[in-house]
Amino acid sequence: MDETPTGAMGFLDGRATAGRWPQLTPGWGDTQVTVQMWTQVVGKVRLALAPFVNHWWQVTLYPSALGLTTSVMPTAEGGLEIEFDFVDHVLVLRTTNGKRRTVTLEPRTVASFYEATMAALGDLGVHVKLMDRPVEVQEAIPFTQDTKHAAYDADAIHRFWLALLQAHRVLSIFRGGFIGKASPVHFFWGGFDLATTRFSGRTAPQHPGTVPNCPDWVMHEAYSHEVSSCGFWPGAGTEGEFYAYAYPEPDGFAEAPTGVDAAYYDRALGEFILPYAAVRAADDPDAVLLRFLQGTYEAAAVKGRWDRSALESRVVSRTSR
Repeated sequence: MDETPTGAMGFLDGRATAGRWPQLTPGWGDTQVTVQMWTQVVGKVRLALAPFVNHWWQVTLYPSALGLTTSVMPTAEGGLEIEFDFVDHVLVLRTTNGKRRTVTLEPRTVASFYEATMAALGDLGVHVKLMDRPVEVQEAIPFTQDTKHAAYDADAIHRFWLALLQAHRVLSIFRGGFIGKASPVHFFWGGFDLATTRFSGRTAPQHPGTVPNCPDWVMHEAYSHEVSSCGFWPGAGTEGEFYAYAYPEPDGFAEAPTGVDAAYYDRALGEFILPYAAVRAADDPDAVLLRFLQGTYEAAAVKGRWDRSALESRVVSRTSR
């Protein structure tokens, strides 16, 4: 396996970050589902306002100094940013003309959150039409009718945000070692995961789709070209896991070594999995996660015969602190 690109570690020693990886609260699944529905509401606002970018990159959210943000989106009056503040537990909607509205993040139904968010947008003079039901979930209750999901554990979601910050930092270091086409490190509200994707530059066979409550043509666009993708998913009420997969999956990918003992290939998912808890508990969490990311990428690139000499950079590994 090639040397992991660990130089210029965000100016942090990987071992020094060990205490910064929070233990995620067990049993927070109800909160996770509720907040996922809330992020889908906000994400659909972004979908309605932001210009299209290949592979749907325009719809994602981004970790911020307070939580998750849309970044600035264009509106008729200038611009709008919506941010989940997981420190003071409010949704903040702010415009470029200085107007501001908030929605309290607390135990409340998805229907209540949707109504309050749309009202806040109206107060700001932003009028959007949304498909008012979630995607990529088995049970797609329309937002206006969802009184089932109403949990909000403020401590649990705060810990999740702190974990996202650590995952975002290391994924960003990893992304820096690639000079081919690569996505930002961004948060997909459909799957409720943080991800970054590398591209070989070659087209891929049409994706089969079959994602719950998501049109197949959405997946066709998302996977129009060969990819090696990785990210962090918080799990269903667990501490979650890091994942990595290739599309299309090359022969021998599943049997390739990752360099991390705690990692394994899940044949049902078609992905390599590394439990978040194994990273959090490591003496050097950054190094463990970077080995996993690099090892699974190399499995895709070598088995898939990517032109690595044209796609990879050694600047990151040569950069001194």
